[in-house]
Amino acid sequence: MLAGHVVGSCWYLFGLQRVNQCLRDACGNSDHECRDLIDCGRGDSYQAFAAWKSNESASACFQEDGFPYGIYMKAVNLTNHTSLFTRYSYSLFWGFQQISTLAGNQEPSYFLGEVFFTMGIIGLGLLLFALLIGNMQNFLQALGRRNLEMTLRRRDVEQWMSHRRLPEGIRKRVREAERFNWAATRGVKEELLFENMPDDLQRDIRRHLFIFLKKVRIFSLMDESILDAIRERLKQRTYISSSTVLHRGGLVEKMVFIVRGEMESIGEDGSVLPLSEGDVCGEELLTWCLERSSVNPDGTRIKMPSKGLLSNRNVRCVTNVEAFSLSVADLEDVTSLFSRFLRNPRVQGAIRYESPYWRLRAARQIQVAWRYRKRRLHRLYTAQSGYSL
Repeated sequence: MLAGHVVGSCWYLFGLQRVNQCLRDACGNSDHECRDLIDCGRGDSYQAFAAWKSNESASACFQEDGFPYGIYMKAVNLTNHTSLFTRYSYSLFWGFQQISTLAGNQEPSYFLGEVFFTMGIIGLGLLLFALLIGNMQNFLQALGRRNLEMTLRRRDVEQWMSHRRLPEGIRKRVREAERFNWAATRGVKEELLFENMPDDLQRDIRRHLFIFLKKVRIFSLMDESILDAIRERLKQRTYISSSTVLHRGGLVEKMVFIVRGEMESIGEDGSVLPLSEGDVCGEELLTWCLERSSVNPDGTRIKMPSKGLLSNRNVRCVTNVEAFSLSVADLEDVTSLFSRFLRNPRVQGAIRYESPYWRLRAARQIQVAWRYRKRRLHRLYTAQSGYSL
């Protein structure tokens, strides 16, 4: 746009100069007083102006074939046009046309200034064309770079699986996991993006990304400082359908916050609890870490067994799941820093009310207590009556 304005303006200006040169050449064969009539405001003789107007050489300057105008031929009558908008629009059009065609339809005269101006238009057009090609190449490379990275990643994974001689069933799951992980992250590592950002900007971005924490009742009761500490330690995770997140009897090593997808929690009694967006599994780690960070009244820390927490349920993915996880080590850091706030009775109540783990545990304790009471009543009845139920 800028180049079109510049070229069109120069063309109109140089066209004026060529018309002026033609008029001056016409004055060379007539009365020299006509030179005062070329510029506006300098002539004051009506008779001189009438004589100059009837001069054939001067009239020929406003004819396209009356002077070797070359590339300024269309500017001859344009300079005498009364509409400013028409002069501006046509000059802009001419500039765009010559840049796009590299002045291929122009034949300059032997005037050196005109020749150099035409060469300048050609050089400017070639430069802009080269910049356009370079920008298009960079744009296309940027579009294909991610696809190329994905292709190279798949090739490396295939070579690794072939080298390790993995069975076809595992290979199929690996391909599906790689494909879903790439679709979820687009090959971008968020940790690297956050490194050079200011701390307050990182905090605001994490609050936006992890807004789902507020949907979980357990975390909606916590202070913002605790949530910021949790957000800094969350890691993105992806699971494919039928993947097992927790299995019965295994260690609970992380809390998983579901962003997209569905899971199901299967208890020891076979009961199935669906988990979807906004739910969390492995939340029993929070209470377990709080117990590990407990202190006695004298200030000494309560000694807890070093063995990790065992899961009493199976949690598997029903669909592909995008989630964020919080490891045991990171959760212990948070609970050690904010143990006093996390011991709020409302938080503890929410943990035990919302958690499927604590629900199953409470149901099992009620069942055990009922069996114990039933046996006790049976013994008491037998002792008093002498009969067995």
